[in-house]
Amino acid sequence: MKSNLSQQINIGKDTETKLIEVGISSFEELKAIGAEQAYIRLHAVDPGACLSLLCGLEGAIHGISWHKIPKERKEELKAFIKMVNKQ
Repeated sequence: MKSNLSQQINIGKDTETKLIEVGISSFEELKAIGAEQAYIRLHAVDPGACLSLLCGLEGAIHGISWHKIPKERKEELKAFIKMVNKQ
C-alpha cells in the first residue's frame, strides 16, 4: 500500500511501517485519529513505544519538529504515557 506518512516531518520508514500495521495508512488518517490514539494502537503492538514516538506523531500532525512542541503540551503527553503504561 502506498502511504504518504514518511513524507511528513518526524515520521521515518520504521514508524510508517508500524502505523500501517495498526491501520493508519495515510497522514489524513493520522490527523483524524490524533497522536494519543495512534500511540495507543502502536503501544499495543510495540510495548517499547516511548515519549519520543508520541512527540514525533504530535509534531507531525502540527507540521513541526518534535523538539518544538510547547513545554506544556510535552507535559500533557508525558502524563498520557504514564496513564497508558499503568493499564
